[in-house]
Amino acid sequence: MTQPLPAPFRQPARLLAWLVTVVALMTCLAARAEIAETTTAVDKVVSPRVSPHDDRDYRALTLDNGLSVLLVSDPQADQAAASLNVGVGSAQDPQDLAGLAHFLEHMLFLGTDAYPEPDAYQAYLSRHGGSHNAFTAPQDSNYFFDIEPAALPGALDRFSRFFIAPLFNADRLESERNVVHSEYQARLLDDGRRAQDVLNQLLNPDHPTTDFSVGSRATLADRPEGEPSLRERVIRFYKQHYGANVMHLAVVAPQPLDELEEMVTERFAEIPDRDLSRPVIKTPLVVKKTLPRAAEMQSVRDSQRVSFLFPIADPEQAYRYKPADYLAQLIGHEGEGSLLAVLREAGWADGLSAGVTRNDGRHALFAVDISLTPAGAKRIAEIQASLFAAIELIRTDGLAPWRYAEQARLADQQFRFQQHGSPLNDAMRLSMNLARYPLEDVNIAPYLMEGFDREQIMRWLDDLRPGRLLRLYSGPEVEGDKVSPWFDAPWREVAAKSDAEPLAGLALPEPNPYIAEDLALLDVEDADPVKRIETPGASVWHKADSTFDTPKVEWRFSLQNPAASQQAREAALSRLLADWLGDSLNATLYPARLAGHEFEAYAHARGITLSFSGWRDRQERLIARVLDQLQHGEIDAASFDRVRYRLQREWRNAPQDPLYRQAHRTLSEALVRPQWPSDALLEASKTLDVEDLRDFRTRMLANLHLEAMAVGNLDAALAKHEARLVIEALSPSLAEDKIADLVPLQAEDLPTLTPATTRQESLVLRYLQGPDRSLDSQARLAVLGQLLKTPFYQRLRTEQQLGYVVNASYSPMLDAPGISLLVQSPDTASETIQARIDAFLDDFTKRLATLDDAELAPYRQAVHDSLMQRDTSLAGRTNRLWHALAYGDTAFDRHRRLAERALAVTANELRESWSALRHDAVVNVTFDPGDTPSDVLDLSRKLAPLPKGAE
Repeated sequence: MTQPLPAPFRQPARLLAWLVTVVALMTCLAARAEIAETTTAVDKVVSPRVSPHDDRDYRALTLDNGLSVLLVSDPQADQAAASLNVGVGSAQDPQDLAGLAHFLEHMLFLGTDAYPEPDAYQAYLSRHGGSHNAFTAPQDSNYFFDIEPAALPGALDRFSRFFIAPLFNADRLESERNVVHSEYQARLLDDGRRAQDVLNQLLNPDHPTTDFSVGSRATLADRPEGEPSLRERVIRFYKQHYGANVMHLAVVAPQPLDELEEMVTERFAEIPDRDLSRPVIKTPLVVKKTLPRAAEMQSVRDSQRVSFLFPIADPEQAYRYKPADYLAQLIGHEGEGSLLAVLREAGWADGLSAGVTRNDGRHALFAVDISLTPAGAKRIAEIQASLFAAIELIRTDGLAPWRYAEQARLADQQFRFQQHGSPLNDAMRLSMNLARYPLEDVNIAPYLMEGFDREQIMRWLDDLRPGRLLRLYSGPEVEGDKVSPWFDAPWREVAAKSDAEPLAGLALPEPNPYIAEDLALLDVEDADPVKRIETPGASVWHKADSTFDTPKVEWRFSLQNPAASQQAREAALSRLLADWLGDSLNATLYPARLAGHEFEAYAHARGITLSFSGWRDRQERLIARVLDQLQHGEIDAASFDRVRYRLQREWRNAPQDPLYRQAHRTLSEALVRPQWPSDALLEASKTLDVEDLRDFRTRMLANLHLEAMAVGNLDAALAKHEARLVIEALSPSLAEDKIADLVPLQAEDLPTLTPATTRQESLVLRYLQGPDRSLDSQARLAVLGQLLKTPFYQRLRTEQQLGYVVNASYSPMLDAPGISLLVQSPDTASETIQARIDAFLDDFTKRLATLDDAELAPYRQAVHDSLMQRDTSLAGRTNRLWHALAYGDTAFDRHRRLAERALAVTANELRESWSALRHDAVVNVTFDPGDTPSDVLDLSRKLAPLPKGAE
């Protein structure tokens, strides 16, 4: 289970167009909701407002016990999902039991009166292709799952009992305390957590969100004799804070509303009505008389950042008008003349975001976060002065009705053509919004902008003054005279005031030229992508798609060169070129991003891909601008240095990534070619200069093969027109067979691999590779992975408490099938973990020996349904088709064929495969503190390609 950072979700400036809201004309929209007859369990029924292209059916209910429910019937959904939000979190932890709310979240899953087995819930979900999780935030605890629709009643049976009659099993208390402690230990080197820990020392110590929230063995220790036990305290907290009145349930599924309502009322009407209300925090977040205030913190990663924070009223109370978001978009703008643009020009910063954090319903912080260069880290005073100069510019010239109207127009477009995410994401979003907004606004609230009010905006702007500043700098060079209490971050207080001069050149943004005008939906549709253009050096695929009811288009252009990653030097240059392209266009194209046009350049083994996502209208203008920059833009020394520094910082910090990620990366570096580890890229980049990058651009663009795909609301004529513009500009001439494929290698005779890491945990990643890349092998291992998932987690995490990060799953590398078994532990050595995995696999072998096809059937079905899940967004569909094309699946049906093979897998076939799978091609990635890293490239140099196998 996860617990997010203590700070609630922060809105970076570039996302504010998505987060800000719609003009008042949208208030007339009505949902297509069927109003059912009131049952005895339902107190009232209302309807939320939805976008005009949302044809799903909604029903919002309040049960007699006070539970708020939102039902969404989506006949096209191939998964069902539910999320229940409880209006209590870590802010309500007792003073003597830090982390109790989080600990309760863990304990809640371990059996109920009707389903006492600790794994009853998880095992049921796993058998039916589902997943689950939960998180504890300062004022919310959210529980959620998804599952095959036919199995939804059984899932709700089990889920609902958590909130009616949980057992809080005394036998599991110690194991879950250990798991919570492991979660805490895994976060100790997280710079975000460390920064929050230091920030809490600067905020009001009486504010309940400034306390430790994760929990540990020490804070959750057994109670002294004579006091109520820890289990009794958990039960007391549950009864004090878990009641129907502070719960909000969202269910998204394909079943009709009447059927969903019956499912919910039958199962959730028993939740006790304890006459609770959501806790209100009246204590100020900041003691204003202590301001201005500043501190410096030592970071773990090689990264330098500064945050400027100001106490404000929580703008959630003004969600219909978004005054703080209006200011955040102006301060966080990245276009010409923006604060970020002048800081980049000075060589002091390479990133900036602005938004609201630490909301508690009444109080919040307005934050401006800046990612610094080493030169910028020495110029904090000038950066602070420049920030206040930018704020003053907004105060004098930035409060204009046309600017507000432009933001509202963009929000209107986003809401009108909103794409639904997965049922699970929708259910989570809706349950959280139900807790914050009136029922009728749960969909539209993040988009509402109901009118420009200068005085209202000024109230928030007036709080952004030097005398109200709270500043936090973090960098690896800081030497502290204090240590934060929970995450051991060295820090010190410093002077906050500054009389430095600001940088010149600040300007407010001009009207946005990229706002789409033509939003008509074209009636075009192709079943699968069609090859529209084929030349000796290029192929272009197109799929007209109107299923998402949005006039948007996704373009992918893969610029392929055979030398792009054959050596570490070329791979580093590919990354530099891709990152330079995005960096050099950042200010120019930022208005396009605000208007809904996204562009990204990313390097890969075959070259560089240019990815475009946005409105059909004006996308051609964006593509042309990017191509011109790629071919003719000046690569100057300043931009080269900035991009190289950013990449080198990423590569230097790789050993500090979460250990489980490093283990998977080590495995991939051993078994996929071509691929280069971070240390090789870092070393190669040290000898490169701006002339090397200029020369590489010339060489790469002179020898290209182009592969492209367009998916979305455009017809064949427009797709061919835009593709020909790209082909004419780039003149690709290289044949497709000159581009090497990525190759998965056969995992035989590899010694144990050790990642190059600075982490202090222990880890084992055992990888069982399939015999070949055939569909039959992929299907068998996918079903085995589904069988292994729940019992592995239950045994090694829940029962044996080996660590917080424990999982078993089907983990293919490209099209090479494999199963990964992973355990990361704060205090159990890898040798012990290996022995526990061996014992588990011995027992699984016995289970497999008695498995019959009837018992196997739901696991096969779960794999099939996962492979056949519908695409929930245009971008998701495009990426799926794009990946299929990269694997040579020009019929775009490999996932269907694999799903059919999965349904045909028999228990006997699994038994026949298991022995060889367990022993023949096994890779172990292990780590204990102090281990010497492996030379992965050298150890895997002689590995042969994994055979394709018979189809």
